[in-house]
Amino acid sequence: MWVFLASEVMFFAALIGSYVILRFGAPGEWARPGIVLNIKITAFNTFLLICSSVSMVKAYAAISDGYPRKMRFLLLMTILGGATFVGIQVYEYFHLVEHGFTPAGVREGSELAELVKDGTLPAATMGLYGSTFFTMTGFHGFHVTCGVLSMAYLYFVKALPGKITPQDYAGIEVVGLYWHFVDLVWIILFTIVYLI
Repeated sequence: MWVFLASEVMFFAALIGSYVILRFGAPGEWARPGIVLNIKITAFNTFLLICSSVSMVKAYAAISDGYPRKMRFLLLMTILGGATFVGIQVYEYFHLVEHGFTPAGVREGSELAELVKDGTLPAATMGLYGSTFFTMTGFHGFHVTCGVLSMAYLYFVKALPGKITPQDYAGIEVVGLYWHFVDLVWIILFTIVYLI
């Protein structure tokens, strides 16, 4: 698992590093996040993901302390938190595309195109902004989805039938490590993409 996580660290470091170089290489020519992105809903989504990380820690503690029923409940809460995060991210994507922000930049005739025309948004880098935003958040969303599916497998195939016990709970530990990694990556993405 550690080798896999190391490869994921390199993957996201490359994505984030590319974004930082592109974004901060031309600070005057990049759209301010608050104009294009909905920071409030994404801040809530970030809080939700952090809460799901806490529930995963508590699920691990519950099974290691011999409370399988509590572990199942907390694992289910983690799954629901992760699934809700993905759902809100999908909503955000539809909302952004509806208002004209796409991976290719700003769609002609959209609300955001008007902001480009009046100079509020920089025309030169909106395509780059769209492609980096959707690439980074899309890959992260894919990783969250994989985490949710892994936890759902653990829940339905292992936890409910009682195959996860205080003597054998390696699956919770491994998926928990992955889940915390995905959460940490999101905190970094949220900070550099939505706040700075």
